[in-house]
Amino acid sequence: MRTGLYAGTFDPLTLGHLDIIGRACQLFDRLVVGVSINRDKSPLFSLEERVAMVQNECVGLAGDTEVVVHPFENLLVDCARDTGATVIVRGLRAVADFEYEYQMVGMNRMMDDAIETVFLMADVKYQSIASKLVKEIARMGGDVSKFVTPAVKSELAHKLG
Repeated sequence: MRTGLYAGTFDPLTLGHLDIIGRACQLFDRLVVGVSINRDKSPLFSLEERVAMVQNECVGLAGDTEVVVHPFENLLVDCARDTGATVIVRGLRAVADFEYEYQMVGMNRMMDDAIETVFLMADVKYQSIASKLVKEIARMGGDVSKFVTPAVKSELAHKLG
């Protein structure tokens, strides 16, 4: 069984994230969606809310792939080991993402060279979406329906309302 790990804070989960999850499901028998606890980011949604969002939005997305939502607070390579993932999936939106991701891959390989990293380019229609900007638009009363699912839009409205 081939297991991949796609991790992020998902604060909130966007259509770009769902695009990467859906495409990663085509590559693995089992996909772990790691929801990170990153205290430096001061998330709008609690860990439990973010996990629930990911679980709810992944229903029906996976096809034959088993999707497991896994909260974590340790290093990404440790999360991969803990969940049996041999491949880390990273989504790229633009060249600016690549520099940071390139450094992270190098560090992760030095910590565990048995764990591979693959990059999936975001679909063109999702390349500009960033959770940070979605939250800013929502805070200012803008329409986020082009960036998130209706359920996530509702969660944002409830949280910020």
